[in-house]
Amino acid sequence: MTDQYAVIGNPIGHTKSPLIHMSFAGETGQDITYTAIEGPLGGFAAAVDAFRAGGGRGLNITAPFKLDAFAYATDLRERARLAGAVNAMKFEDGPEGGPEGGRVIADNFDGVGLVNDIQRNLDSPLAGKRVLLLGAGGAARGAILPILEQKPAELVIANRTLSKAQALESQFSGHGRLSGTDYAALTGGRSGRFDVVLNATSASLRGELPPVDTAAFAADGLAYELVYGKGLTPFLRLAQGVGVRRLADGVGMLVEQAAEAFAWWRGIRPDTRPVIERLTIPLV
Repeated sequence: MTDQYAVIGNPIGHTKSPLIHMSFAGETGQDITYTAIEGPLGGFAAAVDAFRAGGGRGLNITAPFKLDAFAYATDLRERARLAGAVNAMKFEDGPEGGPEGGRVIADNFDGVGLVNDIQRNLDSPLAGKRVLLLGAGGAARGAILPILEQKPAELVIANRTLSKAQALESQFSGHGRLSGTDYAALTGGRSGRFDVVLNATSASLRGELPPVDTAAFAADGLAYELVYGKGLTPFLRLAQGVGVRRLADGVGMLVEQAAEAFAWWRGIRPDTRPVIERLTIPLV
């Protein structure tokens, strides 16, 4: 019997998830279907209930429903609990063999996908490195624990609103060395240079530049844009202009987080490189 999976979001027409997961299925010989669901705003739970009633086995969740999925889940894995957001769920049947009374297990693979892309595909180990994370929203929250698990020398979270960065520092303080600050603390090199600078803000979606000082970049480091498919964003252009040699966008993160969900659902991890190569847009 063909198992059903999907991604839910609003809007959803831009999603690459069906292409990615069906490519994984073809590579690994898994008998699945994978579709896209445009969930109505305010109607997330009803849309998921309908998908489960129709035999759905798992969902990826994208904007704006990651918090709705957090609330919908019956079992939160640690990454999702700490991130406060969910990007993947799998469904277990209830005692009567259907969704009624069944478990909804939820996780967040965004940060794992980011770390896997940086370390596996870009060959940039994070252990012992100084890492700067720009932003304190959902994308940043999902990245913090997976980054700290790699034992960087330091993780600095910078945000326009200092209190938000400091709140994340407090929340994750037991998991590694990190600090929360504002962008002003980065000016003039006061915080030193960073081996890895990650843009987890939404600025690039609007064609804008986050207020990061050029002194934060190490020339032999990595500048990583979590947004994908936008080419040379203002953030990457800034890094390039000050001599940063390694630039990357989030296409690898997208594919790697999908691979983690696929492996969680199906028990087999696909090869991500062919799909990354297919989706990569040159940074020009």
